[in-house]
Amino acid sequence: MVRAVGHAVTPRISGSSPGTPHVISTERLERYRPIVEDFDDFVEANLAPEPLNLRIRTGLTTPAALDAALTAQGFELAPVPGLPTLRKVVSSPHSPAQTLEHWLGHLHVQQAVMALPSLALDPRPGERVLDLCAAPGGKTSHMAELMEDRGCLLAVDPKEKRLRGLMANLFRLGHTNILVVASDGRELPAGALFDRVLVDAPCSAEGNFRRTRGRLPKRDAKFVHYVTSLQETLLRRAISLTRPGGTIVYSTCTWAPEENEAIVARVLEDAPVAVERIPLVLPHAPGITEWKGQSFPAAVREAWRLYPQHLDSGGAFMVRLRRLEDDGSEAAGGGGAEGAGDRLRHRDPEHDAGWGAIPDGFPGEEAGPARERIRAATDFLRDGFGMDPAVLDGLGWMARADNLWVQTAGEWPVDGWGHAGHRPVPRPSSGGWRVVSLGLRAFRGGGADGFETPSTALLTRFADALGPERRVELDDEELRTLLRRERIQRPDAPPGPVAVSWRGRVLGRGMCGRPGLELQVPRSQATRLSALLEGADRL
Repeated sequence: MVRAVGHAVTPRISGSSPGTPHVISTERLERYRPIVEDFDDFVEANLAPEPLNLRIRTGLTTPAALDAALTAQGFELAPVPGLPTLRKVVSSPHSPAQTLEHWLGHLHVQQAVMALPSLALDPRPGERVLDLCAAPGGKTSHMAELMEDRGCLLAVDPKEKRLRGLMANLFRLGHTNILVVASDGRELPAGALFDRVLVDAPCSAEGNFRRTRGRLPKRDAKFVHYVTSLQETLLRRAISLTRPGGTIVYSTCTWAPEENEAIVARVLEDAPVAVERIPLVLPHAPGITEWKGQSFPAAVREAWRLYPQHLDSGGAFMVRLRRLEDDGSEAAGGGGAEGAGDRLRHRDPEHDAGWGAIPDGFPGEEAGPARERIRAATDFLRDGFGMDPAVLDGLGWMARADNLWVQTAGEWPVDGWGHAGHRPVPRPSSGGWRVVSLGLRAFRGGGADGFETPSTALLTRFADALGPERRVELDDEELRTLLRRERIQRPDAPPGPVAVSWRGRVLGRGMCGRPGLELQVPRSQATRLSALLEGADRL
């Protein structure tokens, strides 16, 4: 419940100290009164607690299976109308992140509204897709899911800390078609064009009003000048990297017209793009054509404004653009809702420039030794772990230093950018770039005996394709012992790396030797597994 006090409200907040409630000011929302038709509903929705939403990782599980698994643990879930792979958490015994399903990558915690830009872009299997502002990876992973992990999805971000968070999410969710590159999106190298590009631009984040309970960053004239310049530059860069006939989605999590319609209007003046209808059927408000004396083209009414009352979520803006030929004419095969096969057929040698097959060895690696390492690793998966040959045959590999990477991207633009991808990124405006990861880190070798060791990410991602040969099932007490960093005796387990399983689910890699079996997951992950085990005991 809330009680209005002028431009502020005093909500009852669970856990607040008595007599010191957090006062949420609605003054930040007042500037939108002229453009939000149902303004009272808008304010009321912003003051209500935001529900938690999950996105189901199709490809690793099904909606029915995840619903059943979480319901059995005491979660009450509700569908999100119009978004069949999302669920609203009505009530829960604990955080969904403290479930085995989260550990296995079967779900991702994500605002409902944040799923819309990926759906609006509509990436298809086999396409070349660019996420120009990728971290922390919610939209990136959603696009990979929509692509069924087929085709190259390039994820770009300049900051190391954000890249680490991005990769943690992508590895947990088991996506194999994502090429992660450290670069400032404004200066990503030219030389290769994409079928679809997402620009989820940095912004004033006013759409997070209810999630932050009104605590938003200061939005002064200096910030507005900086952020709008950044947004426009990113969008123009995205257009230049999109092939004629391709699709661009520009999105923000703010309602500020200066960061939304005004950016689009300036780009429409001289860039070779046209606004397209967004092919979704969901509640939304149209883009606006007037704001504080400014007029915007009628076409921006095809943009979507998302308010909290629309999906009981946060707020956002998004617009879908079609890339035209440089002279402003329609591109052959461009636009519309054609399938991925149509788009691929419309490619020509000019649009293929800069793209090439992913080599066995990263640029600078010797091809012969790389191929030998790949052969040894895949033989081990087939003969040692009993991996399904049909699954194995569908995977690509690349050796880089001590690591082998497994991928389903099939091609990459690195060769078209120059050479090697080792260029550092010392500062955002430097124009530097480097390849961070490709698919999943699958094996680590390089020891004196040349032995290749499979990763936890590989074993959990392809658990269903593994045979019983190197799978070790643990009981609860054995798992507790291993999580204390102690060994257990399992004379039935083969020597070397094994897939450690608990309650029928592969948790990661173990190693069997003369001293016994140990669980080889990082200490931080072992702590998470311990919490999952305790939670399972309470059921």
